[in-house]
Amino acid sequence: AANLSDWEYLTGSPAWVRTVGGLFKPKVSVLGSDIVGHVDKLGEGVSGFEIGQRVMGDYVMTRGGFAEYACVPADETVAVPDALTDDIASCLPQAGGIAVAGTEGLLEGDRFLINGAGGGSGTMALQLAKAAGAHVTAVDNAGKTDWLSRLGADEVIDYAKMNFTETGKRWDRILDMVATRGPREISRALSKGGSYMALGGGVPTLLSIVFGGKLLSRKRSIGMLLVPSGRDLTRRVAECALQGRIAPHVEAVLPFSSVPDALARTGKGKVLGKIVIKPSLE
Repeated sequence: AANLSDWEYLTGSPAWVRTVGGLFKPKVSVLGSDIVGHVDKLGEGVSGFEIGQRVMGDYVMTRGGFAEYACVPADETVAVPDALTDDIASCLPQAGGIAVAGTEGLLEGDRFLINGAGGGSGTMALQLAKAAGAHVTAVDNAGKTDWLSRLGADEVIDYAKMNFTETGKRWDRILDMVATRGPREISRALSKGGSYMALGGGVPTLLSIVFGGKLLSRKRSIGMLLVPSGRDLTRRVAECALQGRIAPHVEAVLPFSSVPDALARTGKGKVLGKIVIKPSLE
């Protein structure tokens, strides 16, 4: 599946991704971190897997998914449940992991806002929040608001027309996929005792959230969402899919030749849910 992280590694923006993705060009030439495939070979000493077994994982540090073969770490790999198709399974590890981590601890009746709700992580977070009984406000561009309402959002906001921090409303939890506001703005939209978690954004904004958020921590929690990616989280996401708590929306399944366009559309926030890349379509 195509992820925002792939676009960020490709473009080197925001600047902090260059520290792990390559200073002047991508450190790994083949991008693609959410991978589903069949085991072709096993490394020395690897156990628990069999040749031909269908597996998946979030390989955000090693990447290599946009190719016929990828060499991936066994300790970040899990078996794909038989009930999940390749297309659905490929959407789960990274985006689903963010959704699970970002909705952890939500309670029935909580007022929950997702900024950037129309992407892969946002749509799955919306589903998990509704399953928990939360009242969900979804923020995204005008091309996604009606669709987000149909997915179950209780309220939708077109960010081009309305700044959610200036509505006078307050939320118990805010999950921000791409932070563009500092802690003072954010605090206006948080209930007393509420929490805000940012997943990504530009360096100045993230620094203001990390350090400025501590100054406001007496009444509200403002900080970064730390996602414990790995085998355990991928298993949890797969279980959520099996239980019907999340169902990734696949906008399109495309061949390798469509990777540039798929990444550009993902990076610009134009994809409804996820795009999947499938080698066999070439």
